[in-house]
Amino acid sequence: MKERKRSGNSILRVVFVAVSFLLQIFWLLALTIKLNVYSGALSLMSTILSILVVLRLNSKHTNTAMKVPWIMLILVLPVMGLSLYLLVEMLGDPGVGKRLRAIREDMKDEIPAGADATLEKLEKIDLPSANQARYLWNCTRWPVYENTAVHFYAEAKDAFEAMKADLEKAEKFIFMEYFIVEDSSCFREIEDILIRKRAQGVEVRFLYDDIGSVGKVNMFFAKRLVEEGIACRPFNPALPLLNIFLNHRDHRKITVIDGKVGFTGGYNLAEEYFDRKHPYGKWKDTGLRLEGEAVRSLTAAFLELWSVQNNQREDYGQYLNIVHSVPATGFVQPFADNPLGQERAAEEVYLNLTSQSNIQLYFMTPYLIITDEMHRALRLAAKRGVDVRIITPGIPDKKTVYAVTRSYYAGLARQGVRIYEYTPGFCHAKQCLCDGRIATVGTSNLDYRSLYHHFENNVVLYGCDAVRDIAADFQRTFPQCREVTENYRAGRGAMLRTWQYILRLFAPLM
Repeated sequence: MKERKRSGNSILRVVFVAVSFLLQIFWLLALTIKLNVYSGALSLMSTILSILVVLRLNSKHTNTAMKVPWIMLILVLPVMGLSLYLLVEMLGDPGVGKRLRAIREDMKDEIPAGADATLEKLEKIDLPSANQARYLWNCTRWPVYENTAVHFYAEAKDAFEAMKADLEKAEKFIFMEYFIVEDSSCFREIEDILIRKRAQGVEVRFLYDDIGSVGKVNMFFAKRLVEEGIACRPFNPALPLLNIFLNHRDHRKITVIDGKVGFTGGYNLAEEYFDRKHPYGKWKDTGLRLEGEAVRSLTAAFLELWSVQNNQREDYGQYLNIVHSVPATGFVQPFADNPLGQERAAEEVYLNLTSQSNIQLYFMTPYLIITDEMHRALRLAAKRGVDVRIITPGIPDKKTVYAVTRSYYAGLARQGVRIYEYTPGFCHAKQCLCDGRIATVGTSNLDYRSLYHHFENNVVLYGCDAVRDIAADFQRTFPQCREVTENYRAGRGAMLRTWQYILRLFAPLM
């Protein structure tokens, strides 16, 4: 076997991406300066264009908090505001949304014909759960399944070991998709397995986010994997002046093995997720292993972004028409979310669970930067007597984002929501438990970036045995946290409030 060249954490890769972004900004500034001789006409044009863009923004069917920062920036600084809006938002979908919809249309015939029948079964058992499942089916075409065994991992390192064991058993294909990949010991263990399986004739595809992995791999990482026989693509690579579709990242975490076994959760393929290094104390993350019919949706989620990035469509049936039923209790509904459609599926699921909760509603999230609708739903749940608790990190990974997260505590705490901070370190898990009967685990944080800007994936569990395991994980985690509810009920000083108001204004852009 050919000796592999390790790519390491390349400072060159960081510099390249930084220069790419700066070149785009400098190009806009240079163009503005060059056209300064026409300042009078341009000023009039920019004013007219600003008004038109603001009117367009105001009419968009999206959250108000997503509009206000842009409207203020455009009206106060028209040239810079318009340039940034054009760069980040209006030019953020160079045909990608259209390709994505075409791919989903190609896949529609591969969706199981029994989806409606499964919904009817769930409806007879639990109507609120069925209504939640029906929303995802009707509005996003992600079906609910039976015959799927689910295993919950309260520690990402246990999920990692199980994933390696299942990768060793692959016979036909392996699909992997991650936001962050670090070229260090944990990935090298995966890479060794992938190389062996490829030598045995197994098809291997690997998709990773280019920006998410900055500083973790260098520019030659994908080339190395391709040379090893692994089909590898960086999602949405940052290229100077060529690619302006930078704001929407692939935040998904998916592994699919033969269309029969799938893994997902909050963890990426980097050392801290598996307790191999501790930049922010102990790292808390969780994951799921699915085996059975529901793996089909994880496969479809991978294939849609692979095809978008590859700009090619293929015969999806060979990967989706795989029959593998595993008798198990409950119902399972994996779904994928994307920023280019009309539905904000992950946020709607969180809102639905919050609204239907009667006894308890628990969240774990690394960031708490929520919309007014989510804020109000949480407060209403607490006021009607639901035990609402939210676990956030005790040690932050991003101090500014942490400050914004804490700015939401007071408004929630004063209405009865209980806030916990994970004392041992950084809590990266993204999970929710509603009344001990419905749970979600996946990649969507309770923040604008996950819910509005990123490609995400999650799994909703209805009455599965794993729901009890998720409930037990919450009960084990609460004693490891400090409850800070009382600290925020009394109010804040004027200076702190003012600073937090400023941060909150730009929260949707973080």
